[in-house]
Amino acid sequence: MSNFETELQNSIRIIADYPKKGIRFYDITTLLGDAKIFARTIDRLAEPFKNQGIDKIAGIEARGFILGGAMAKALHAGFVPIRKKGKLPYKKVHIAYSLEYGLDEMEMHRDSIKKGEKVLLVDDLIATGGSAVAAVQLMKKIEIVVSAACFVLAMPELGGVEKLRKAGVETHSLLALPA
Repeated sequence: MSNFETELQNSIRIIADYPKKGIRFYDITTLLGDAKIFARTIDRLAEPFKNQGIDKIAGIEARGFILGGAMAKALHAGFVPIRKKGKLPYKKVHIAYSLEYGLDEMEMHRDSIKKGEKVLLVDDLIATGGSAVAAVQLMKKIEIVVSAACFVLAMPELGGVEKLRKAGVETHSLLALPA
């Protein structure tokens, strides 16, 4: 493990049995509160996508908004929020999906991404892939292709990374953790 990976791992608080028993919650608010590691994290997330012509960053509510906004600035791209159902005021498209610990729905404005734009999906963690795969399917509903997805943390053994790859989405993460 590199110095950065060790520093990154040490900057994330792990909370047992949240939001329900048996789930380990990786709390990145501690990472976000450390200006130095937050800046380095954004730099590392953006690096593989520099000079790739990314037009839009699609960030999944809520931590994906924070990371995605910073990534949009780093890559000189626009930002598109993918929100929980009922939070957007204009014409939207939505999808229902399963989480590790329940069901949810997400939506985005129909006109937030134009056909042909290169989209990068961003969130803090990929585990089973429920929300990330749903976000990709949501965009496919309006004929948008997601070029790649990136995450601070991945838990590959839970299958989400493989689900995204099978959906044709290249996936990057800074740190792989055991489930």
